[in-house]
Amino acid sequence: MLDKLVRRLEKAGKIRKQKAGFVQIEALLREAILDLEEAHKIAHLAERATYLLAYNAMLKAGRALMLMGGFVPAGGAHHKTVVEMTSAILGDPYRTLTDHFETMRRKRNEMTYEAGTLLSKSEAHRAFSDAITLLKKILAETKAQNPQLELKFDLNEQ
Repeated sequence: MLDKLVRRLEKAGKIRKQKAGFVQIEALLREAILDLEEAHKIAHLAERATYLLAYNAMLKAGRALMLMGGFVPAGGAHHKTVVEMTSAILGDPYRTLTDHFETMRRKRNEMTYEAGTLLSKSEAHRAFSDAITLLKKILAETKAQNPQLELKFDLNEQ
């Protein structure tokens, strides 16, 4: 399934090959962690900001996962491509989580480009929790390929 998706996205110009070292991958993961730490600080004050930071963390972690596989998004629709690739790489055990990542992508788009988009406290809470789960999984995948990775991340899903 992943190979078929990669071929389709390469043919459509939505991804391109990119060599990267773990320094670049680690930098994206550090920023994802920072986004979630900041989301944690404001979660009780600002649902919209919490949601957007959680989404950004997922996006950066997804980009790190793609980069680890040797690809970056290209040619527009970068966010959608990252969600598709993240879903394909992590596979069925993470389908519910990556489906929610897609839902968050669409909601983030509405929140960015349209007025009056409603967001509940429970949506912000779930976004934060799912972002932590996704980041932990991608950190584990990265650590499996680079045992020397030393990123501290101690937030827990709520």
